[in-house]
Amino acid sequence: MRDDFEGLNIIESSLFTDNDAAYALLQDGGELKLAILETDAGDWQGERIPKNTHSLVIAPKTPHNTALLRKRLPWLNPSLLGLRTSAGMGDRLGWATPGHIRAVRDVGGKIAPIFAQQSIREMNRTGRTAQQVIDDAVWGIFQESWQDGFGADADHLKTEADIDTCLQAGFTFYTIDPGEHVDNRAESASQSTLRELAALLNEDIRPEASGLLGKSINIEGHQLVFDEAQLLKAVVKYGKAVAHVARMYHHLIDRAGSHPVELEVSVDETAQPTSMLEHAYIASELRRLGVNWVSLAPRYCGHFPKGVDYIGDPQAFEADIARHAAVARHFGPYKLSLHSGSDKFNVYEAAMRQTHGLVHLKTAGTSYLEALRTIAELDVDFFKEIYRFARERYTVDRVSYDVFGELENAPHPEQITDWPALLDQFDARQILHVTFGSVLNERDPEGHFRFYSDFARIIKSNRELYASNLERHFIKHLQPFANPLA
Repeated sequence: MRDDFEGLNIIESSLFTDNDAAYALLQDGGELKLAILETDAGDWQGERIPKNTHSLVIAPKTPHNTALLRKRLPWLNPSLLGLRTSAGMGDRLGWATPGHIRAVRDVGGKIAPIFAQQSIREMNRTGRTAQQVIDDAVWGIFQESWQDGFGADADHLKTEADIDTCLQAGFTFYTIDPGEHVDNRAESASQSTLRELAALLNEDIRPEASGLLGKSINIEGHQLVFDEAQLLKAVVKYGKAVAHVARMYHHLIDRAGSHPVELEVSVDETAQPTSMLEHAYIASELRRLGVNWVSLAPRYCGHFPKGVDYIGDPQAFEADIARHAAVARHFGPYKLSLHSGSDKFNVYEAAMRQTHGLVHLKTAGTSYLEALRTIAELDVDFFKEIYRFARERYTVDRVSYDVFGELENAPHPEQITDWPALLDQFDARQILHVTFGSVLNERDPEGHFRFYSDFARIIKSNRELYASNLERHFIKHLQPFANPLA
């Protein structure tokens, strides 16, 4: 059946035959299209060419055609990952999945991958829909013929409406972010103030409802004592957050019906690290409220800034995650999740070691930075424009991120001679990382994209270079998690 595609610029890795049908991606300039060979191809949208007993259809990448392809090839539908060691590879542009897949294969394919991952905040900043996030990943998976399963993470969801949107698109992994419901006043409040704040909570999350007051729990040699002071602090700080997660979870289960879903709980975006006792409180309360989850992201000690390595004492981090892993084994088992996990090479082996492989790595912006590296290698003048604009936007855009990069420490454009190497500089990486939304959405006075159109043209015309850069970069991320003895 390969001969029926003669004359078409087929991507060989995508060619898939199924009984009396064949499917492949073809390159048409910088764009990708679907080539379908079927005896009855009436459902596809595209140009039809008779081929003996078959029809050859050249179909554009529309939502309709993507949905049909997923029906024809079930391995293009996301599935549950459960407790397997896993990694989320967020793709803010929609072109990164082939590079991600190659890296997973290179390290042995033992890591359960999430290839479709984006937060609602990122969708808003990139102008993409939940359906586009899924569909773009599907095309990359089809291109590389990845048939070993993948997850789809609807990340940092805050409302029931977010859940409904992502369910409709077909996501399977739901990360609930209750950060707005965490009360950081608990960190410094007096015991009398804590009692007053606890009394204002709904009855079902007050200290007495938890059944923990006066309890002492031994977790792998750590004695956690829920006296009044400790329980009050945990309840006031996390009670509303736990209740929000429970509401979101039950809404998810009610709306999902037979669609497979799994849950991650994220409490990492808080001012202070999550203590072992607070983690135990959260897990105990979630269980009491009927929530099932596969992973949880506490706020670890140290800092996880965007796009650069862990800031803090790696030994302190290992001791911290060891304590959290003990809680996860006691109340689970469930995985611990590393959010803002891109480029945190100093802590990967410790995370794998202390969790015994019950760990999920979450990355996103580092793939965007590799797209910028690709552009810097191909069109220095255009990359200079992006960098200058990013510097102008950084003061505003950094506000919603935990970053340590400073403008005065980043190389000034006039000082730079090796532009691709800028992507390895601490401050510049963070400047470029957090300004992605501004770069992708900036328009000129006539309403045309200032950067996005040329950005897309360069990457789409050089997909292999981008995939190669991603593959090299992600091998370093994934290798520590591919070895069960790490």
